[in-house]
Amino acid sequence: MNVYYYRLLLSSGRVRSGITQLSVERDASARMWLEKNFDAVVLTLYRLPGWLAETQRSISHLVKPSIRPVELSGMLRDLAVMTASGIPVLEALRAVANEVGGGRPSNAARLARRLLEELDAGASLSDAFSRYPDAFPETVRNLIMIGDETGTMDRMLGEAADHIERISKMTADTRQALIYPAFVFSAIFAAGGFWIYYVIPNLADLFKQMNAKLPPLTIAVMAGSEWLIAHIAWILGGLVVAAFVAWVTWRYSRTFRRAVHYTLHRLPIARTIMFSSGLAFFTEYMALLIKAGVDMVSSLQVMERAMRDEYYRDRIIAIRQVLERGDRVSSAMRQVDGFPSMMVRMIGVGEETGTLDSQFSRLSAEYSLRLQRLITNLSEVIKPVVVLLAGGMFVFLIVALLLPVYDLVQQAITGNKLS
Repeated sequence: MNVYYYRLLLSSGRVRSGITQLSVERDASARMWLEKNFDAVVLTLYRLPGWLAETQRSISHLVKPSIRPVELSGMLRDLAVMTASGIPVLEALRAVANEVGGGRPSNAARLARRLLEELDAGASLSDAFSRYPDAFPETVRNLIMIGDETGTMDRMLGEAADHIERISKMTADTRQALIYPAFVFSAIFAAGGFWIYYVIPNLADLFKQMNAKLPPLTIAVMAGSEWLIAHIAWILGGLVVAAFVAWVTWRYSRTFRRAVHYTLHRLPIARTIMFSSGLAFFTEYMALLIKAGVDMVSSLQVMERAMRDEYYRDRIIAIRQVLERGDRVSSAMRQVDGFPSMMVRMIGVGEETGTLDSQFSRLSAEYSLRLQRLITNLSEVIKPVVVLLAGGMFVFLIVALLLPVYDLVQQAITGNKLS
């Protein structure tokens, strides 16, 4: 997938420019595609450097994803239903491409149209899907390839839709558990910003006018507020730069990602979440691939590319290397460590009885349920912790700022009585 900057002279006489992603190997093919689709003459065509193209693709996918998981699963399920009823895949794609929602084509329709363009250009169905990695995950692309080769496209499309729905549910459950603490912390930071920018400076002026004798804590809070206000532009700029550097480092440095994931696997609460989610995703993917007929080594190769957790990716690579030497899966998992004994024993039984796909399916259901329970329990535990933090901040502000105000009021009342 290459990214091009282009300038076109349209048949109307206007000049159009923009950036587009094209699944072509040569610039001449990109030029022909642009002239055909826009009915125009190419004035300028420039292929962006690899790093710049990757950055543009990442930002565009982050700001406006080509298709959301719920839309993707619906699209795959529609294709599965139509192909199962005897409709050719090409006609099924045309039906999806003609769908309109809210007066304009849906994301699924736009994606289906791009797939049809690839098919019209002579690509196979699996090749067409593989040219849109931002829309179709690695596992879905492999299932489509298997369906294309074995003639079981309707079943593979259904499996892919079910897989996307299960993964989306895991992700949605995790995000839902974080909504409450994220909202509360946002409210705390907003309230803290209001106090630092508006309340504390006014109280500081009041204390100066009345020559109040302030405790060290109040003096420290006012000094900190004054410093933050004076350097707010630098602080915000530094945070933006730091966030951008962290994002670029995370995306392009596997060493950095590995260090972060290994650290999370050692922290008390994060370790439990990473362990449960990693095993749930691993067993879900393996059950799907083995059930589809993919051999174990190829399934592990797919998992290497699909797994986001570098801790488990290293273990998957180690398992594959042991398997390539002729050992069994259960023995390899026992050697590399990081997997519970229950999983190793069940996979060993599956190898002996030829029911490896069933064992992975049982493990997937079990660890998905455990992950859901863990997230539910953590969300209930986080709520009182967040309330305690908010209350602690409120108490701190009272002690640091409001008590001196109360002392000033009390002194004023006492002075009036004496006079």
